[in-house]
Amino acid sequence: MTLFYVVQHAEKEQQPGDQQLTELGRLQANRTAQWLSHLGLRALVSSPLRRARETAKAIVAETGLELQVDARLQERANWEEGQSLEEFMADWAKSVRDRDYVPRTGISSREAGAQFRAFLLDYASKPGPIAVTTHGGVTVDLLRTLLGDEAVASELLDEGVPSCAVTTFEDLTVIDIASTKHLE
Repeated sequence: MTLFYVVQHAEKEQQPGDQQLTELGRLQANRTAQWLSHLGLRALVSSPLRRARETAKAIVAETGLELQVDARLQERANWEEGQSLEEFMADWAKSVRDRDYVPRTGISSREAGAQFRAFLLDYASKPGPIAVTTHGGVTVDLLRTLLGDEAVASELLDEGVPSCAVTTFEDLTVIDIASTKHLE
């Protein structure tokens, strides 16, 4: 059994493209890294997007772990240059309502959840615990895949996962969802 600490990236800049963390986001990432450093992590894997990698780098600084990157952890859609925020948000909302809808800049919620599930299965045979830095949408996609839509809190669907919240899994079993206790 492998324990996974799935970390929502820290607060990001509100602009299109591959956003970096804000000053508050860097503080959140550092506090999360300090908390994780006491849990005996054996591996660290991140989404390739900058905000997740920057969050992971704070964990590297605390733990000395080597950062691995896995594209299956990437967000289902990203706000891109040339797309208005309103267009992106409408596309995102449609992809939340319809798990098979493919947004203009990504993949469907169902596919994102399946990819994340496959990642967990691949890493479940590795020694843990494992920290995973990723995104709120794909984390919710995974929860919907594992638990069903009705079992996922509407706040997570409507408002997303809070910055640096940690969702804990033991293999494919959900232990804790979107905890921010370590940030208090």
